[in-house]
This record gives sequence, C-alpha cells and structure tokens, in this order.
Amino acid sequence: MKINSITPDKSKYLKVLAHIAKPPKSLNYVGTLPDTRITSVAIVGTRKPTRYGQEVTERLAYDLAQHGIIIVSGLALGVDAIAHKAALDARGTTIAVLGTPLPTISPATNRQLGERIIENGGAIISEYEQGARVFASNFLERNRLVAGLSDALIITEATSRSGTLNTAARALEQGKEIFVVPGNITSPLSAGCNALLKQGARVVTEYQDVLDALKPAESQLQTSLPLGQNELETAIITLISDGIRDGEELLRTSQAEPTEFATTLTMMELAGTIKPLGANQWTLR
Repeated sequence: MKINSITPDKSKYLKVLAHIAKPPKSLNYVGTLPDTRITSVAIVGTRKPTRYGQEVTERLAYDLAQHGIIIVSGLALGVDAIAHKAALDARGTTIAVLGTPLPTISPATNRQLGERIIENGGAIISEYEQGARVFASNFLERNRLVAGLSDALIITEATSRSGTLNTAARALEQGKEIFVVPGNITSPLSAGCNALLKQGARVVTEYQDVLDALKPAESQLQTSLPLGQNELETAIITLISDGIRDGEELLRTSQAEPTEFATTLTMMELAGTIKPLGANQWTLR
C-alpha cells in the first residue's frame, strides 16, 4: 500500500482538523480522500455489542451512507467495524482513523475490512509515522481526530466506563452534535448511552434524526416502507417494521404456509428487502 502524507490545510476534506485542539501537524493515509468537504458522521461504541447494538449500528450506518454521508470510525472491533462494513454494503464511503502507524492495519482481524475500505474509494488515516511505538494513549488521542473529521457523532452502545465516552468528550469540546441510541436500562452496555442522554445528548432512533439536524434542506424527503412483491411479502415487511424479528414468530403471525413462507424469505433476502441477523432473526435492509 502506498502511504501518502498530507497536512490538513492542504486538503478541503481534512481542513476541519486544523481548528481542533492539538491539530495534527501532518497525516499519513492510504486510499482516497474526498476532493471536497462532504458531510461526515462518526459512529462509535463498544467492542462487544449486543445483537441490539449490532442491528442499530448496521441500520444507521447503512441508511446514512445511502444518503451520501461519509461514515467515520476507528476500525476497532465491534461497533466501529460494523459501521464501516454497513457503509460499504450500502456502496457508500467510509474513513477509518487508526491509533497505530501505517502500513499495518490494526487490529489484524480487521485487515480485510481495511483493504475493502481502500478498494471502495475510502481511506485509512493515521497521524503516526511508520515504525512509531504504540502506546495506549494513542487510541485516546485518535478519538479527537474521529470527532474532528465528523459533523456529528453517533454512539450506538457503550458502557459507563467506555473509551467511547472519551470520543464524546472530544466532540463536545469541538462543538459537534452528539446523537445517542437509547438502550435497555438494565443493560450495562447501554449505561453510557443513557447517561449521555441524561446530560442532554440528542436521541437518535433513525437516520432521519441526523439528516434533520445536519441537512435540514434535504430532510423533507418522506421515507416509507418498501412495497412487497405480493401479499405475504408486504405482511412480513409490516411485521418486521412493527418489531417482530424472530422467524418462527413471523411465520406464526403471518399465518402463512411454512413452505411458502420459507421461499418468500429467501426471495426477499436475495432482493435485498430483508437481511438475516443470525439465529433465525430478521430485519429490514
């Protein structure tokens, strides 16, 4: 991979970093940076999300990327990786900010994802020179760049002591909007999110909440459920939108014949109308 070096003031997209606390003197990157400033949203959270955290991260990242928003994150395990992948699945652009020097993509388990980001027109950025030693503090320092590159920050799932809250603090310092997904009050993985909501963070339950704040002129577009190709597809779409995810419950509630139901699910998945979450759980694409 060719490593490029650039100063923030030389890039229309990176120029926003020249105005944050401790602006980077230069940045190293592989891939492609946008030629101009494009609305960008950072999505961050726990490294071990619940199924709920996975689903809301996928949905928000996918929908925002579909609407031309660049998704920024840190390529870490968990929420970061899910957000990057969902943006790519939507054929959008995503940018990863590392706390380690290039050309190594860290963590190694996300190397293939990093390569996919580059191949699809995105970039991987680091402020550290090749061969520099890696310290734990690097990842906290990285957070200011994740927040700095973005027009808003979304936190989908985080504990009360999560490093994600450090990113939120950096975003607040920079005057950025912070959106938080509300979570189960009994779940430790939502404790950080719910605490931020108490402190005044904005609730996000769908991508439109973010567009309304960042692109009010474009937020007038009305969203609607996709239409099914037949009566059963429409029924399944409606049931999933009402919160039913379990395949057996969908079958029972739709009152369909098992063979017809299984065939319909397969066709809907192939058409991109729905997607599997695993363990016979389904969600709308």
